[in-house]
Amino acid sequence: MTKPISKTKDTSLVWFRNDLRTSDNTALWNASQHGPVIAVFILTPEQWQSHDMADLKVDFIKRSLHSLEAELSTLGIPLLVRLCPDYSSVPDTLAILARETGTKKIFWNQEYLLNEIDRDNQTRSLLESEGIQCNCYEDSLIIPPGQVKNGSGGMYKVFTPFYRNWSEQVQSFPPELLHLPKKQAAPSTKSDDIEECFDLAYRNLTIPSNPAINSLWPAGEKAARNRLDAFTNEDVGDYSTLRDNPAMEGTSSLSPYLSIGAISARQCLLSAEPGKNSEPWIRQLAWRDFYNHLVCAYPDMVKGEPFQKKTNHIQWRPCGTDFQAWAQGMTGQPFVDAGMRQLIQTGWMHNRLRMITAMFLTKNLFIDWHFGEKHFMQNLIDGDFALNNGGWQWSASTGTDAAPYFRIFNPFSQSQRFDPTGSYIRTYVPELKNLSDAALHNPLKLAKEKPQDYPSLIVDLKISRASAIEAFSSLTK
Repeated sequence: MTKPISKTKDTSLVWFRNDLRTSDNTALWNASQHGPVIAVFILTPEQWQSHDMADLKVDFIKRSLHSLEAELSTLGIPLLVRLCPDYSSVPDTLAILARETGTKKIFWNQEYLLNEIDRDNQTRSLLESEGIQCNCYEDSLIIPPGQVKNGSGGMYKVFTPFYRNWSEQVQSFPPELLHLPKKQAAPSTKSDDIEECFDLAYRNLTIPSNPAINSLWPAGEKAARNRLDAFTNEDVGDYSTLRDNPAMEGTSSLSPYLSIGAISARQCLLSAEPGKNSEPWIRQLAWRDFYNHLVCAYPDMVKGEPFQKKTNHIQWRPCGTDFQAWAQGMTGQPFVDAGMRQLIQTGWMHNRLRMITAMFLTKNLFIDWHFGEKHFMQNLIDGDFALNNGGWQWSASTGTDAAPYFRIFNPFSQSQRFDPTGSYIRTYVPELKNLSDAALHNPLKLAKEKPQDYPSLIVDLKISRASAIEAFSSLTK
């Protein structure tokens, strides 16, 4: 799998993780100031599987690594790929690579979840014991965790005051973008064969490469930049009016690229000019920071704990056939089913539908949000623990700044408001394409007009809503 490595004086290693880009990459830029650079990416298939990484995301990472290799090659930087089953063997792997390359410096960008922090601490301890300097940088967020504090010096538990503070800091100290590092001399070390590395890592599994998905989500930082430029130049001004209509391309669709760092949040922020009415979209970038700051401040959330501890006493219904109907988009509720089928078909779901489908599962079906959180992670091409967890806890009314437990979306009202012509529903639930618009948004009309191959609604929305409210209200007594 690996090729011979030649030692080069003053070589630095850059350890790529969720930062698969060459532009505005803090670790890469700083490493390039110290002489020749060799890049390394470490595959950890068993760790990824334990973190419920979707197969589509694994394939997206693979395709993005091909793009990264091409971008690095224009800078004279080889990309090595190493295989570790999980994080436990990463420190030794990097130590061996450092000896092989003769490097005395290694650079990486910070990650914030518990397993990743533990991995990095063990790596630092081992490498520094061998005289290797470890350089770690804040890179993935616009403002690093711990720098947006409330009046008591702690983490905000409500988004609005967090956003106010965050915005003031961004305006006072706007982030700066880092240029590409200078091109270095052609390396004697050759890049590894990415396909061969993934084949070895997943020899007992089949990671699908779907041409339709590949077309929908082209990989690499150039693709990400093109998508960002198109959005900020043409669509960001309409974001506030179009973002909740799932039939329209009103969002940036940059989340898969942000999830693996093919583009930086700083690039997104600085591309959104205030004069273009971009504040509503910038607010979404702040939500991304908010949820990541939360998991740093409250690490029990990474262990599956709800933010509101009292909700541990909720007696959820068993996860059985109703959950399977939800996961397959066969609940008999057209808007919910359209969202779940969009996930199956594209590896992505419109944010409005993420909230609606999550609330349907947790409030109407009254099934534990952990099952939905896991299902999303296993199927989303943009799976990101902090954002996924934050969204699910918001919908389930178990998190910080969550939707009040008594405010439960009615999916028929939601579709009437946000998909009035039924265009979105008909795209993903084609068996309903001949129904009237009224039937799509009215349960009584739907029951009369629906075709036989479409299921009846599996839950009474009014009764289940009342039951959920009663269960949550009893926790406050």
